[in-house]
Order: sequence, then C-alpha cells, then structure tokens
Amino acid sequence: MERFAVLLIAVFVGVCQGYGVHMKSKANATLPLVMWHGMGDSCCNPLSLGRIQKMVEEQVPGIYVLSLQIGDNIIEDTANGFLMNVNKQIDMACDKISKDPKLQGGYNSMGFSQGGQFLRAVAQRCPSPPMHNLLSVGGQHQGVFGFPKCPGANYTLCEMVRKLLNLGAYESFIQDFLVQAEYWHDPLNEEEYRAKSVFLADINQERVMNPSYKTNLMKLNKFVMVMFSKDTEVQPKESEWFGFYKPGQDKVLNTLQESAIYKNDTLGLKEMDAQKKLVFLTAEGDHLQFTEDWFKQNLVPYLK
Repeated sequence: MERFAVLLIAVFVGVCQGYGVHMKSKANATLPLVMWHGMGDSCCNPLSLGRIQKMVEEQVPGIYVLSLQIGDNIIEDTANGFLMNVNKQIDMACDKISKDPKLQGGYNSMGFSQGGQFLRAVAQRCPSPPMHNLLSVGGQHQGVFGFPKCPGANYTLCEMVRKLLNLGAYESFIQDFLVQAEYWHDPLNEEEYRAKSVFLADINQERVMNPSYKTNLMKLNKFVMVMFSKDTEVQPKESEWFGFYKPGQDKVLNTLQESAIYKNDTLGLKEMDAQKKLVFLTAEGDHLQFTEDWFKQNLVPYLK
C-alpha cells in the first residue's frame, strides 16, 4: 500500500512538473504579430512596413509576423486602402487571422494610420483568436474632418478621394466603397454622421449598441495609442488619442476623458483607463515619422 501511495505521489508530481514546464514555455513564448498598413501603403513595401517587419524580427528573435494584404497582390492591396468597403476589409482580415495556424494561441497587433482603427474593429468583432496588445500608431479613432495631405505615390487616387469627399462623404454610394469617407466625422453635423457612417459610427457604438464590442475590446491587455505631435495629415491629430472636436464646431477639442464615449463608457475605455490598460504615447514629428530608436524604446516592449 505504501509503495502504491509513493508511486501515486510520484506520478502526480511528475504530471504537475510536466504541466508546469508546459505552462512556462507557453508563457515565455513570444506572441505573433499582426500588422495593418495605412492609406497609400501596402503590406510589404520594403521602405515602410517591410522595413518595420524586419526591425521587429531583429528586435524579437523568432517572432512570426503577418502583415495583412487585402487583395491578391500589392497593387490591389494599395488600391483597396482607398476603394474597398472597410467592413468587407475587416471580414477579410478576420478570415485570414482565424485561418492562420500560427495565430491560434493569440497575437499582438500593430496598425499604422487607418490600420489602427481597422485592427480595433478586428478586436471588437473577431475575438477569436484573442488579440493581446493593440498598438495604434497614428490611428484615427474618432475619425477625421479634413484631408490636407494624402500619403503614398498615387496622386490620381488621392485626387479622386478629395473630389468624392467634397461631393458628399455621407452619400450612400460613396460610403459603400470609399474608405476615407467611412471614417469621415463631421462635427458640424453629428446627426448625419451617426445615421450614415457605415464604419466608424458603428465601431464607436454611436449607431446601435453592440454589447460584444465593449466586452471584446476590454479583453485587451494593453491598448497603446501613438499621437504625432506635429501631424499635418490627420485633422484633428487628437483623434489619434481618441479625442475630437466638441459637437457643433471645429475649433475646440474634447479629450477622450471629456467625450461621451468615455463618460458613458460605451466601449469600456473608462474602465480600461482605470485598469491602466490604456497607454498614450507621443512621437515628436509629422504623421508616421519616427526614428528606429524611438520605435525600439517605445513600441517593441509591447511585442515581447
């Protein structure tokens, strides 16, 4: 009987030790990274996201990086950043993420410019596999009211976007396909924005309340928002920290903490703030302009 008890204890200890080693190896493993580029860019441009991916792989050895390509090639990926319904893009991204076997244990995400709010939509709509940290680098979480500059080399596409926004950002046929119209936020006409914005008003809980959006966003470990102090492309730049104009005018700004989204806690941001899950970073420069040293010091720690 004693020998059986000793044997049983030995087996139990062995199982526990094995379980402990397994848990430790999982805890110490580097999470994969999903990236989403901004307007005028593509998944794999060696001068932009390709360079960022290389830098991440150097700083975090062994990391798996999925840089989202929306379309069959880089040309389509770039064009779709202007001319594909954002909700369709989110569906495509969720499908890619859900089918990637290397992401099934969870992942971190990093979105650049409009890729920041797109990945937040992924977090809110597609909680499996789980997103751990969300890094939004210049993302416009309260939208934009202005289009002063257009990044990228395609001047024709930029001019087309400007003309369509001037024609009427909330016209249904424009909302159906023009990406930048889908996060256009007119503070002079909040009622029309809430009624007709097919993307931003939805993910910001300003149309119909979707409890799962709040539940899923609050599952994040950290939500990191980077604002560029001298941003001349995003109006207002405070949208990168979830701030925006006070309704009815376009001069005076509300911070996130002064906004209805925060006060009513429709997305869980107030509670996340209390839990120290929100991180507000400033980069001294124009839109998406930062040094490698700044990137390594401020963002890489959230990828390890």
